[in-house]
Amino acid sequence: MHTWPVQDAKARFSEFLDACLTEGPQMVTRRGTEAAVLIPVQEWKRLQAAARPSLKQLLLSDQARHELPIPPRGQARRRQIETLA
Repeated sequence: MHTWPVQDAKARFSEFLDACLTEGPQMVTRRGTEAAVLIPVQEWKRLQAAARPSLKQLLLSDQARHELPIPPRGQARRRQIETLA
């Protein structure tokens, strides 16, 4: 993966984008520390699909079943309705 300082990525964005499309992901650094990665859209879509479980997977997994934070009954206060007399 090629590393680009943010100034170079901004100044040579077209070259930066072409490198991403031909060579793969490109790392951007700011003040010498890794800040971001530019990846081709196909790779992004693949990563998104892999990270998001399907509804079927969610329903069948044990992780999807957990207790909902429901307050105990009788703890909620009701508004008093004033009657006109």
